[in-house]
Amino acid sequence: MLRFAEEIMLLLLHDSGGRFARVPEQSVRYALVGGVLMDLALENRIDTDLRKLEVVDATPTGDALLDPSLTEIAHAERTRDAGHWVERLLPRAADMRAGALSRLTERGILERRDDRFLWVFRSRRYPVVDGEAEREVKLRIFDVLFGQDLPDPRDVALICLADACGIFGALLSEEELAAVRPRFEQVRKMDLIGQAVARAIAAADQDADSRRKFLLEQPAHRRP
Repeated sequence: MLRFAEEIMLLLLHDSGGRFARVPEQSVRYALVGGVLMDLALENRIDTDLRKLEVVDATPTGDALLDPSLTEIAHAERTRDAGHWVERLLPRAADMRAGALSRLTERGILERRDDRFLWVFRSRRYPVVDGEAEREVKLRIFDVLFGQDLPDPRDVALICLADACGIFGALLSEEELAAVRPRFEQVRKMDLIGQAVARAIAAADQDADSRRKFLLEQPAHRRP
C-alpha cells in the first residue's frame, strides 16, 4: 500500500505531460506533513484529539518517510496539538517529497525523464510491492466525491488533507467544486488531522496577510 505522501504526489500529477498541478508550494508542504502524520496515526504510533497529539508507541515503523517525524515527536519535551506539529515538521517536507517520488519511481509507477515524472502504467491501477494492484488514486477519490458510497478511512483522510490544502482547486472546475462542496463538508468531519492542517494553513495565510498589510502601511523609505 502506498503512503499518503506518495498518493498526494500522484494526485497532483497530470495524466499527460508529466507536470504537477499548479498548487502553492506551501500548500503542498502542508499536505505532505499532514500525510505523514496521518500514516503515523494509522500505524498506531500517534493519537490525536482537538487538544493534543501524543505518541502512543515510539517503536520505529521501519519506513524512512515516517520515522524521522515520529522520532522528533517522541523526543519533544511536552505534548502539543496537531497544529503545532504540522508547523514544526514543515522543514522536513522537501525530504518527504523527494522520498515519495523516489519510491514511486522505484516501484515502477513513475518514470523520471529530465525534470518530469511520467506515468509508466496507463491502466487505472498501479503495482505495489506484494504484487497486488491498487486502484489509481484520482479514480478512487473522484468516485467518493461524486458518489454516495461510504468511503474507505484512508480515502477520507486523503480527501480531507487535499481539501484543506486547496489541492482540489487545481484538479476540478469551479462548477465541479460547487457540486461536491456538500460532500466535502460530510467527509471533513471524519478526520481531525485534516482539520488541524486546515487551521494551520488558515493561520499562516492570516500571518502573511498581516505582514503584507504592515509593510504597506510603512513609509516608503522604511520599507525593506
